[in-house]
Parts: sequence; C-alpha cells; structure tokens
Amino acid sequence: MKIVIFEVEAWEREAFRDLDAPHEVVFVAEPLGLDNAEAYADAEVVSTFIYSDLSGAVLSRLGALRFIATRSTGFDHIDLGLCKGRGITVSNVPTYGDNTVAEHVFALLLTISHRMIEAVDRTRRGDFSQTGLQGFDLRDRTIGVVGTGNIGRNVIGIARGFGMRVLAYDVMPDESAATEMDFDYVALPELLARSDIVTLHVPANPATHHMIDDKAFAVMKDGAVLINTARGAVVEVRALLRALADGKIAAAGLDVLPEEPAIREEAELLRSFFAEQHDLETLLADHILLRMRNVVITPHSAFNTREAVERILKTTAENIRAFGAGASQNVVSG
Repeated sequence: MKIVIFEVEAWEREAFRDLDAPHEVVFVAEPLGLDNAEAYADAEVVSTFIYSDLSGAVLSRLGALRFIATRSTGFDHIDLGLCKGRGITVSNVPTYGDNTVAEHVFALLLTISHRMIEAVDRTRRGDFSQTGLQGFDLRDRTIGVVGTGNIGRNVIGIARGFGMRVLAYDVMPDESAATEMDFDYVALPELLARSDIVTLHVPANPATHHMIDDKAFAVMKDGAVLINTARGAVVEVRALLRALADGKIAAAGLDVLPEEPAIREEAELLRSFFAEQHDLETLLADHILLRMRNVVITPHSAFNTREAVERILKTTAENIRAFGAGASQNVVSG
C-alpha cells in the first residue's frame, strides 16, 4: 500500500518507520487540501491531523483511497457520507489525552481566576502594582461538567482536588462514577443555573450543535465562567458575545472556535470573505473574541503534550497496521 502521512513533524516520523517494510510510506509536512490532493491521488491510505481538509471535494481527488487514519478522536471534519459510498474505512484515536485536556481546562480556568495574562503583561512592563488584579478562589466554587466521558471524569477528579463542588450532566449518566467520585447528576438547565463555572466535554453532533445559546446563557448564573475545550460549534458564538457584553458571563476560556481554520491568518479571513465559504457573522464574532480582555483563547492546543502526541502516533500506526492485515480497529465508518 502507498501510505501518506500528512502534517507530520520530523520527530514524529519514527512512529511509522516499521510500516516501511511491506509498504511505501510518504511523509508530508503540510496538511492535505485542495491544492495538493491530486499529487497524492495514488495514495491508498492517508493519515491526517486536525488541519487537513477531508471534505468531499478533496477526497474525490484521491481515487485510490481505501483508508483514512485520523490522528484525532473527533471525526466530524471527515465527509463520512462519501467514505461510506466509496467503501473507504475511517479509524480514529478514541483516547489519548483524557488527563491532558482536563489539565488544560484548569490552565484556562486558573488563567482567568488569577488574572494571569494581565499580571504577566504588567510585570513585563516593569509595573508591579496589583490594582485590578484581584481574582477568585476555586475552592468551594461549583463547577458544572457537561459530558462525563473520559475527559469529563478527569476534570471532575481535578476539581475535587481543588475542593470544588461538582455538578454534571450527561445523556447517559454513570451513577457508579458519581458515587465513587462524589458528584451529582442534574438536568442541564439546573447545572447551568447553579454552576459558577461551566465546562463542556461533548462531541460535535446535531444534538450538541449550539447547545450553549442565548437561552442557555439566560439560565446561567450572573458572572459565571464558561470553558470550552470540546468543539467550537457547541457554543453559539454570537450568543457568547452578547452574554459577555451584557456582563452575564464574566469570562470565557476557549480552546476551540467554530470557524478556527479560517481565522488562523488575517489573509485567510479575507479569502473566506470573498469565497463566501464560511459563516461570515461567526467569523467576525470569532475575531472579536480574540480581542476581548476577559476571554482567554488557545489555538486548539489542549491535547498538545509530548506524552499525548506519542499516544496518538502509536495508536494511529496500530490502526494502519491493523487495516493492512485485514482486521481494522477503532473504526468509525466502513
């Protein structure tokens, strides 16, 4: 098989070296997209990370493609309908950074609660005054965890270590975990109404699209904090802007945005405007969020520790090896 690994750094290549013997392995530093897809039309297997374009327009140019090994847990960025129609198998990495993402949640939250960005910027300028830097304790605060899968449960474990009270919502409650870890399941409106901090850990699907909208913000406590390390589309970003502007929400910590691929560069925003390929109002809202002092945004990097990436690479290599042996694993389509 011809295997093409996109978005791969030099140090990551070692994880795929043992695929060389029976197969041809090609490493490509840049993402897969419309501009380079035809160059790899003979690829039978592709492995991509989160910045590649796996839309129908791109996949239709890969005529020999039989298998996609996405180096992510989410797969909503892949045209699964096209894959199913063409018999292309898709595998993901179900778990790799449960503790990693949970730790990032608290990196965002502590940055907000201790006014870290303002404090660091101020001292770098030689200003050691503390005016306006008063934060708040996490201890005895109530955190509402929306989604209690592996990441959500890791968040709960850390929150309990901080002495926080924990409420949770999940479409499939795990009452044994609630008893063991000392948290309470409640309905989503109750969680929003009682939580000082709301953190989101749900997949992107029709049921979760804009789960946090104007109605949800209206129910939330005045001055609550929102953390989102899940998917950008879970939060209706214009509603978030309104909640921040009104003071309903005191702050937000975001690792994901709904139109994040299009705002990585100002030039891409301009191209997107003229191509009309994106929701322009959402693009504008994303850009405004980037400039707000009470919003902390990281570049979809919650997963990005050396240990988590090594786990991603190991599982991806195993997924490719299993497909080649006719025993596909971690299959999400095919």
